Amino acid sequence: MSIHYPSGQKPLAVHERPQSRSVALRSSYAQRGMSLEAEINASNQYYLANHIAVIHKKPTPVQLVKVDYPKRSAAVIREAYFKQPSTTDYNGIYKGWYIDFDAKETRNKVSFPLKNFHEHQIRHMRECVDQGGICFALIRFVELDQMYVFPATSLFEYWQRQLHGGRKSIPLTAIIQDGYPVQYGLNPRLHYLTAVDQLIAAKKH
Repeated sequence: MSIHYPSGQKPLAVHERPQSRSVALRSSYAQRGMSLEAEINASNQYYLANHIAVIHKKPTPVQLVKVDYPKRSAAVIREAYFKQPSTTDYNGIYKGWYIDFDAKETRNKVSFPLKNFHEHQIRHMRECVDQGGICFALIRFVELDQMYVFPATSLFEYWQRQLHGGRKSIPLTAIIQDGYPVQYGLNPRLHYLTAVDQLIAAKKH
């Protein structure tokens, strides 16, 4: 089956794939053996199983292009496209709050490039914040082995500044100042809701 990605690139064959995932990195986090998405999904499963929160990854929209029907009871997808997601990666409910966030990572050690976000994602988060939701970016600095819950309201400020000629990245110092550090563990893998608790507390004040 032929699958096409939003930017037009084709999936790499096994022998073509970059080896960065298999090479030991300086970051101890990289040696944990799980991608950021897998870590978040595992944490969400723990939160769900323990009746702490209901948070899921949003499915990536797919546009079917060619489907064969060899027989009435079966269909075979021959070609499809992954469409550009129109919102963020995750959403759900926690302590009565609507939670909505996007997960990003960078190898930059001093700042987070704003090019990792898209206008439609910022617009979606603004709309959620306007309705009283808890929105944030879960940002991981790979080389520093650090992760933060960064409030959407702070993200909006830097997004607007770049639109008016300001810097095109968020300094790590600003993320440390405005964000909330996420601790690693076993159950859950990422204690990101502990950081969200701090974000909610700040919102109430």
